[in-house]
Amino acid sequence: MPAKSGRGGAEVPGVKTNEREGTRAVLHHSRMSAYKARQVLDQIRGLDADRALETLALGDREAAAVIGKVLASAVANAVHNDGLDPDELFVSACYADEGSTLKRWRPRARGRATRIRKRTCHVTIIVSRLPEDRIARRRAKQSATGAQRSRRVAGSRRTRKTEAAPAVSKATETEIEETPIGNDDIEPADVETDATGADTSAEADTESAEGEADPVSEADADTDASDETNVDSAKEKGK
Repeated sequence: MPAKSGRGGAEVPGVKTNEREGTRAVLHHSRMSAYKARQVLDQIRGLDADRALETLALGDREAAAVIGKVLASAVANAVHNDGLDPDELFVSACYADEGSTLKRWRPRARGRATRIRKRTCHVTIIVSRLPEDRIARRRAKQSATGAQRSRRVAGSRRTRKTEAAPAVSKATETEIEETPIGNDDIEPADVETDATGADTSAEADTESAEGEADPVSEADADTDASDETNVDSAKEKGK
């Protein structure tokens, strides 16, 4: 049966607000006016649950903090009571009804008093599961975003590897150039060459020494031969 607006008013098409399907959370007697609450509720109506929470967290109104708690409660009810996925929820309905008004009095001039009305409201937020077509579009968008991110990450990794390879090779060359060469670093071939050179020099010194000693030995041999000749000639004269 369609709802009516006010007392005996015209029929309002559609389902009544309190008969909407979905999981709801209600805050009774909130200490703010319904007018202030409705200004914030108009910003999140029809948004995804996570997007609505972000909008309320970044809002600068005091009502945004209160309505954010109500929305979080509605999402928690949908998850724990109805077993729904929190990523597939959206704000299907949200409204604020006027609550009781607290009356206070303020003294004014000439003995008069002015009434102070402290308004309250009842905030209701209903979350429902997204339609299948919106869920499919959202999943496709998330998969495309994930693929793009994976490609960016892979490209950045390849770039870092390419930039790191020349740096490592230059560092290796620098270490090789700066490494001091000690006696232990000499190769065996160099040692053999040095040993051979040392032996060769020793043989050359021996030969030179023998060459210097040859004239002395030849002179001694000539002296001995002349002495023997003189002895033979003396023997012949004695005879």
